[in-house]
Formats: sequence, structure tokens, C-alpha cells
Amino acid sequence: MKLLLASLSILISLALAPTGFASETKDIEFNFKNADKVVFSHDYHLKQRDINGNCKMCHNAIFDIRKQRHYTMQQMEKTKGCGACHSGVKAFGVADEKSCLRCHKGSPRDVVFKAKGVQDAIFSHNVHIAKTGGKCKSCHNGKIIIPGQKNITMAQMEQGVKCGVCHNGKGKNPFAVSANCGRCHKGMNPKEITFAIPGKKATPAIFSHKIHLGMDYKCNVCHTKLFPFKPTPLQITMSAMESGKGCGACHNGKDAFTVAGECTKCHPGYIPGTLTFVLPDNAFEPALFSHDIHLGMYKCIDCHTKVFPYKHGAKHYGMGAMMEGKSCGNCHNGKDAFNTTGDCEKCHQKKVAAAPAKPVVKPVKK
Repeated sequence: MKLLLASLSILISLALAPTGFASETKDIEFNFKNADKVVFSHDYHLKQRDINGNCKMCHNAIFDIRKQRHYTMQQMEKTKGCGACHSGVKAFGVADEKSCLRCHKGSPRDVVFKAKGVQDAIFSHNVHIAKTGGKCKSCHNGKIIIPGQKNITMAQMEQGVKCGVCHNGKGKNPFAVSANCGRCHKGMNPKEITFAIPGKKATPAIFSHKIHLGMDYKCNVCHTKLFPFKPTPLQITMSAMESGKGCGACHNGKDAFTVAGECTKCHPGYIPGTLTFVLPDNAFEPALFSHDIHLGMYKCIDCHTKVFPYKHGAKHYGMGAMMEGKSCGNCHNGKDAFNTTGDCEKCHQKKVAAAPAKPVVKPVKK
């Protein structure tokens, strides 16, 4: 009799085990950065007719307790995780846009996009939800908002990625991401950009956003066709600018003053020094080139970059090449200026012969 009662007690305990376990389970909270948390109730789900207190309906067939894996909405729509049941057949579907608020309670928050060198961009969920009529999947469709996608550049948005899918300024679409910086970056006041010159042979070039924006130029005139939206300025050589690159796209002598021959307009306080050309064979003293003397008669554009690149020592020419009109011989041809031949001492001072060394007198041993 005692054995029968013990067996019966064990059977009753096993029968009641799922319900007893369910009473000890806790709610699971899924936290989000820009929205209120989603709360999953074990008690609620265990009471449903299809589950009826059977934990094995989900564990570990759907959710492996050992792995603690989280699924994205796109994965759920493909029957992963909660989507195994919430497919629209057994329970409401996770892909049903009208059912979003059944799990996501409260109002979504503004999203702040951090940016270097400029004010943060603020994305308002409330504004966009009002525009789309509450259709979350207008953006959260795996194509515009991609789970796990890192921050993208303005250049990518201009090509139709993320915000640029809608913000392209076409037809009835919203304003374009280009040329409308202040609409997302509130209070934007772009600063001056300093272009440091490698080797410090010239003073840094200063670019003023304030001056250029004051002349009714819009952001999209330069960004991103000429310059990327980056805090570190793109380094472009003067020769490249003279070919129409970078600042040279406008500063070509037609639309604005030319980058050639107007050095001090961008490099304030720039005074080029005297250049020293050392001869390999050391036959003469080094040749000295005075910018001060030549700028009193010519402009920078007369030599740079048709004759010389903006880099001292980049090209070396022999006297034979100069006699053929290369380098200094371009002007020093006997017509425009004294000839490079026959007037050596005007550039090269004769090397002074060193004084003979005094003989060393050794003391005579007595």
C-alpha cells in the first residue's frame, strides 16, 4: 500500500512539473538603444492552449538555453525565434506591420548619429512615423535599415544608401541629403579648414566655409564631388589643382582667381625663401635662387608649375639642359634675362681655394 502511494505521488509530481516550473519562470526583457524594451512573458505563453505548460515546445526546439541567441526581425520573419509560431498562422505574424505595437510598447525615441567635426544628426521617429502613416516597415525592411550595419558616409547616402533611399530630392520624395546639411545637423556652423603643407615649406592654406557659403555656394557644389565629408582634409598637390582637381575646379582664373600665381590669397603671410642648389661634383659653391628678387619682377605662375614643380629638389637639371631652355634656362637665355652660359659667377661664386696647411714641425730628439 505504501509503495502504491509513493508511486502515485511521483506520478502526480511529474504531471504537475510543467505548471510548477512555469510559476518560477521570469519575464525576459529585450532592451533597445532607441526604443522601449520588449517584454516576453513566460507565464502568458505557458498558459496558451497549444503550449499548455510544456516548456519543450520552445526549449530547445526553438530557443537553445545554452546559446542565448538573439534573432533580428528579418530572421523572425523567416520563422526563426519567435517567428516559428508568430507567422500569422498559429499567432499574429511578426511581419504584420499592424502588430508591431503588440510587442514594442511605448514610443520610439530619437536616434542620434555622432559625427566628427560637425553637429550630431538627429533622426526623429515621430516625424517620420507621421509621414509614413505609422508604417514602420517603410524603413525597417532589411533594405533601408539593415541590422548590424555600421554608420555610412554622406557620399554613400548621396548614392541612395540608407537615408538617401528617400532623401534624394526627386519628385515627391523628401529633400536631398546633399546641400541640405543644416536640416539634419541642426545649428551647423562649419569651421575653417587648415591644410598643413608637408615639410612646412609654406604657411598652411586656410579654407573658410563662411566666405564660400556667403557667396551663395551650396554644400553640394564641393561635397562630395570634390571633397569627401571627412574631418581630415583631402591632400591635393598644387599641380593637381592647376589641372582642375580640388580647389582648382573653381579657382581656374575664370570662375574664381587661379590657384597658380595667387599664393598669398590662400597661404597668408607666405614669404618664400632663398633656395640653395648644391652641385654634385662640388666644383663651385652652391647656386642660390632668390624668390625675393624674382617676385619683384615676375609672378609665381611664371615658373610654377610650367617650369618648376612646387617642391624644391624634385627635379635636377644640368647646365646642358639649361642651355637648351630647361629649368632656369627658360628665361635665362640672353634675351629675357642674362644667359646661363658665360655668366657663371652671377649664380655660382668661385670656390675659394683653401689656405695651404702649415707644416708640422716635429721636435728633434737630442
